[in-house]
Amino acid sequence: MTAGSPTATRPGLAGWFSQRAGRILPPLVVLVVLLALWQILGQQGLIPRPLSTPSSILNAFSEHSEVLLRSGWATLLEALGGLFIGTTLGLVMAFAASRFIVARDILLPLAIGAAAIPLVALAPIFNNWFGIANPMSKMAMSAVLVFFPIFISATRGLVEVSPGALELMRSYAVGETEILRKVRIPNMLPFFFTALKVSTTLAFIGAIVAEYFGGTSEVIGRVVITAMFAGNFGLGWAGILLGAFAAIVAYLIVSAVERRAIPWYISLRDGEA
Repeated sequence: MTAGSPTATRPGLAGWFSQRAGRILPPLVVLVVLLALWQILGQQGLIPRPLSTPSSILNAFSEHSEVLLRSGWATLLEALGGLFIGTTLGLVMAFAASRFIVARDILLPLAIGAAAIPLVALAPIFNNWFGIANPMSKMAMSAVLVFFPIFISATRGLVEVSPGALELMRSYAVGETEILRKVRIPNMLPFFFTALKVSTTLAFIGAIVAEYFGGTSEVIGRVVITAMFAGNFGLGWAGILLGAFAAIVAYLIVSAVERRAIPWYISLRDGEA
């Protein structure tokens, strides 16, 4: 039997599927049990009515699918726009902060101060600045939430480089541009992708919370708040779950890109785990 024969690869494939099943099945079983308990308790009236039931949420998805899809698409664009703006600004500021100590001393306190501002205080400001119906006001809210983790993590990755690696590169008379490309940026990437995965969920939170303060009717935030006030809790929860699903998908996409971009780090991390 040769190493390249199909028979030789079966144990590896079987082991891979077994490992994946071992990771996926336990949380899946817990989820099914929780949903069943939720449904039973809701039907018996043992949980508050605003919590609705899984069956009523599914009915809301079926009855209001067109509105939910249009609203989900609009919120998705707002969240992705905010993610792009916040990530771009965070990276630009991080490169500036890592290159110039003065810039670091100025930008880090400002970033920390911006992160400490209550989220609800910014929504009216952005609504008046860009216009209450302008998607840019929601993108700005998302960008503020995304900027802080991207900026802090990227700066840390660019700055916290092994002194030995820097000394070795400089001993070969390598310029700062080459050091940035071959040492600092590769060192930054694991920090960056960790922050980006967190930021994907923050982008959706920022967009949906901003929608609570006004805007077009067909966005997830407005659908949720209108449905909840009208007592249509199934539709409200359908909107919430749709937003959560979109955030999870965005997170998984970033994770897949991370595996392709820095496979050396992923294999090291998985090996330690």
